[in-house]
Amino acid sequence: MGDSRIVHLVDDEEAIRKSAGFVLSRAGYKVLPYHSGTEFLKRAKAEPKGCVLLDVRMPEMDGLQVQSAMADCGIDMPVIVLTGHGDVTVAVQAMKAGAVEFLEKPFEKAALLAALERAFTRLERSDNRELEEREARTRIAALTPREREILVGLAKGYPNKTIAYDLGCSSRTVEVHRASLMHKLDVHSLSDLLRIAFAAGL
Repeated sequence: MGDSRIVHLVDDEEAIRKSAGFVLSRAGYKVLPYHSGTEFLKRAKAEPKGCVLLDVRMPEMDGLQVQSAMADCGIDMPVIVLTGHGDVTVAVQAMKAGAVEFLEKPFEKAALLAALERAFTRLERSDNRELEEREARTRIAALTPREREILVGLAKGYPNKTIAYDLGCSSRTVEVHRASLMHKLDVHSLSDLLRIAFAAGL
């Protein structure tokens, strides 16, 4: 892998910067830590291109604000968002804004490394957006109308109960359809599901 793969680690918690930094260094990545989004944005233009591990809940600027500022400043690096438990709505917003993945803290090493692989694939094949969109649309075409409605609800960040209320059915029915559509789309996590939904333009 070499030192060519840079990870910009933006988190106000020193413990996370140290633990994630250690794991990533051991895996062969070069880690550049930042204690705030402001510090990252100040330095990012002068730093080598890489992937950004971005915490959502930080003082001064939160992760979504940093993500938005990156787009405004033309800092085109793939982002993986780190969220606390239950920040699904925030994670959905981050994915809509183009994040590759979101990971809930505490995250597993395997999940972190897999997310980084996806991020670097996107960085190395920046022309693959169109291909991703075509593939996503093809996969979603296999869903039933009801499964598609549930997918739209999930893409809006709604919990099962809200989707059930909107569609006039039970939470259990939503769960069954959700399991079915995840099986059809061959995904195992909400972030994988959202990536397909947003790639298809839902």
